[in-house]
Amino acid sequence: MYLVESKAGAIACMLFSLLFLGTWPALLTLLERRGRLPQHTYLDYTITNLLAATFIAFTVGEIGRSTMDKPNFFTQLSQENWPSVLFAIAGGVVLSLGNLSTQYAWAYVGLSVTEVITASITVVIGTTLNYYLDDKINKAEILFPGVGCFLIAVCLGSAVHASNAADNKAKLDYFENDSKNGVGIKAVADVKQTNTNTADMNDLENGVASEEKAKAGTALFLIEVENKRAMKVFGKSTYIGLAITFFAGACLSLFSPAFNLATNDQWHVLKHGVPHLSVYTAFFYFSVSSSLIATILNFVFLYRPVLNAPKSSLKSYVNDWDGRGWALLAGLLSGFGNGLQFMGGQAAGYAAADAVQALPLVSTFWGVILFGEYRRSSGRTYTLLGGMLLMFIAAVAILMASAGHRK
Repeated sequence: MYLVESKAGAIACMLFSLLFLGTWPALLTLLERRGRLPQHTYLDYTITNLLAATFIAFTVGEIGRSTMDKPNFFTQLSQENWPSVLFAIAGGVVLSLGNLSTQYAWAYVGLSVTEVITASITVVIGTTLNYYLDDKINKAEILFPGVGCFLIAVCLGSAVHASNAADNKAKLDYFENDSKNGVGIKAVADVKQTNTNTADMNDLENGVASEEKAKAGTALFLIEVENKRAMKVFGKSTYIGLAITFFAGACLSLFSPAFNLATNDQWHVLKHGVPHLSVYTAFFYFSVSSSLIATILNFVFLYRPVLNAPKSSLKSYVNDWDGRGWALLAGLLSGFGNGLQFMGGQAAGYAAADAVQALPLVSTFWGVILFGEYRRSSGRTYTLLGGMLLMFIAAVAILMASAGHRK
């Protein structure tokens, strides 16, 4: 099998992982805002997410001759390594719960803030655990100031959300008052209601955003998005979104340490002479468990939806082809992104690999470009947003600088 061993190779893996992991949430958010049910989208996402892990295992995991110390993927499937496999499975379960939660959090608090808070919690908890699990191969004097920057980003992310929510409320209140006085009534009447279980995705496929009907950041723009989206969030408490976000962050903070234990056996659970799980074998089991729990939960959510999402059925899911290609692409990006993160972490330390949690930098870019987030907001919101992103950039640079080399 092929292993990344150089620091330069590890950093390259992290950079590609950062791009992929920062892009797939934007695609799922895009579909929800066009009216596609999150249950349908996540079931499609799960299919290609597992396919990506399988492809990596059957190709990169089988390159070269299998040896006693470094067995290939197929060889490891028959070895007595179940204690490590269970760690990989546990990592997949918490990742699935975390990703599933973020899908609903995006609707409540927006793509940018959700990704900032969950990624920051993941780094604060997960990086600390990985540092000690990796026998401190990363430089603590560099690593932990980076963790501190992520912690500050959490606080700024919460402040950005609160400020932006206040801005949006002010816009809607002002628009409502104008409508009562006869101003803007025609504009509201012209907004096409699309409160259905599916939405027309032709504008997406052709690269045309329907939100162009109203200027991004205006009250009418917010109303149009609310009318089209699958989940209705107007009037809901912002604390619901933040609670879901922090729960997601807690789950996501544990998947990397669990994977670390699966591949390096720091707790010595394997029998003497049994080789450690390779990155590719662990990633395969990790992805199988993640996909299985996601499939089960989303089948349940079809008939018993949560957070007031519309009901659906298996037949409706199978026949819902609007936006399916985007959901399948999101699963591929997530699968290859996670695989590259683990490949880099095995070489340079999983604590340093948590630098890919800078994915909010990518997600915020997509949030602004695709969704018009933070358009026409207050100066206070812009100041907080700028501070949050600067803190993120500093944190990523510091974590990259702490990269070590696994012996």
